[in-house]
Amino acid sequence: MTERAALIDEMLREAKTIAVVGISNKTERASFHIANYLGKHGYRVVPVNPALSSAVVNGHVLTCYPTLEDAQVALAVEGGKIDLVDVFRASDAVPGIVEDVIRLHIPYLWLQDGVQHEAVAKAEAAGVKAIQNDCIFREHAARR
Repeated sequence: MTERAALIDEMLREAKTIAVVGISNKTERASFHIANYLGKHGYRVVPVNPALSSAVVNGHVLTCYPTLEDAQVALAVEGGKIDLVDVFRASDAVPGIVEDVIRLHIPYLWLQDGVQHEAVAKAEAAGVKAIQNDCIFREHAARR
């Protein structure tokens, strides 16, 4: 097994709560489908998108947080935390997300297909484990 495959296995096994940054309520969007898929497979999905006040995941209307920090604070009130950030944003948004992930001590960062940035090296240097330019749905489905 490659290091990358082992890391993906670890991330999918250890993460329980996944913040989907850039989630959409548009059913044609990958972020909508993947958030629903993750929810159906036992993950707690936390929507993050400043343009939405709520997001529909598996028929449930969930609060959509404007920032990762807002989401993390809300989860902390109930004793929870974000384990993994799944990014559906353009690559130029990655540096700010990396800063948030490091500051909030989120252990895993996943950048979906087509999303990659050299800022990920900063996250990794800070101890964040990361995957770039890959689909969490495809990787999870391949392991079922």
